[in-house]
Amino acid sequence: MRQAILIGVVLFLAACATPPAPVVRTAVYFDDAAFAPRRIPVQEDIFAVTAAMRRYLTTDIARQLRKEGTLRGLVAALRDKAQLQLEYDGTYTRTAAEAFDARAGNCLSLTVMTAALARELGLSVSFQRVHADRVWTRSGDTLYSSGHVNIILTLPLASESGAMAPMGGLIVDFTPGVDLRRQRSQEIGEHTVVAMFLNNRAAEALQRGALAEAYWRARDALEHDPRYLEAFNTLGVVYARHGNLALAERVLLHVLAAESENVSAIANLVGVLERQGRRRESLALAERLRAIEAEPPFHFFDQGTAALKRREFALARDYFLRELARNAYYHGAHFGLAVAYLRLGQTSLAQTHLATALDTSTNRKQHELYAGKMAWLKAHGAL
Repeated sequence: MRQAILIGVVLFLAACATPPAPVVRTAVYFDDAAFAPRRIPVQEDIFAVTAAMRRYLTTDIARQLRKEGTLRGLVAALRDKAQLQLEYDGTYTRTAAEAFDARAGNCLSLTVMTAALARELGLSVSFQRVHADRVWTRSGDTLYSSGHVNIILTLPLASESGAMAPMGGLIVDFTPGVDLRRQRSQEIGEHTVVAMFLNNRAAEALQRGALAEAYWRARDALEHDPRYLEAFNTLGVVYARHGNLALAERVLLHVLAAESENVSAIANLVGVLERQGRRRESLALAERLRAIEAEPPFHFFDQGTAALKRREFALARDYFLRELARNAYYHGAHFGLAVAYLRLGQTSLAQTHLATALDTSTNRKQHELYAGKMAWLKAHGAL
């Protein structure tokens, strides 16, 4: 029977902030000798700006930029179908230069292109991973899960008039008909942007049957961001396709050790266990998957926040733990859990999760908030 293996092909992009790199021993999950030698470049600047892109900024839309201002002028030009005539094309993940030349790309490619153009103009860039219902597609015997990203452009701290720029920015979203007001989003770091790009390329190689390329791409993604669990999912699928089911299982269990309710990893592991003849375990996991998918993104975080407001700290703790089981590196859940533990008198655990919130924060404002909370608590003997 042909196995339907789920790959977390997440078309997301990340933020300008770069939190400290975590210490994750990814090398123990690699098996270079099992695949043909690398034939792809080790490093590629996905944000590289070409001469044609510079001409577009300095010639094609120069007048519009002067008239409307750098920020609004660029956003208006990107949205004007009479200018670049951008088209959504999810068949291939392109670099900024490739997307500009093709005038097309998926949301990751178009957001990378937008970031490159914006930075060339001196704008500040941040990226959002949007939490919404996943979209499933099928190619052969593989199921693909795709998510969504968009980008926020802001003026630098010193605006064009010399005054301090406001905190707000403009969201650029390339998905038609999306309701930005209803989106739940999360910032991520630029090292994650590159990891996501490489992971998409790995999934695309898998779709072509190029196992060696898929392996090296997924490996490179994890070298860039060991916290990007979807790349472990892809690596697990690569091993399963290669016939190394034991290593595939080990990689997927690593994901589940970090996020016990990671939908992609559970779905992948269902297929791996089935192929090993472990049907009872496979069926149990499949049932668990159905229960997890019943709750929307951030459901447990919202419940935990509400419980904190009601001063139901034990219940809040349980909800935040459930949220972290689905989204292991979400700083807000770690902070909420730290507050709950502190109120429950478990100061050691509170300090651990407050430190994790600080470590996983994705912008200066968040970082300063958590650092200030930690300093205040230490000064008052609470930690």
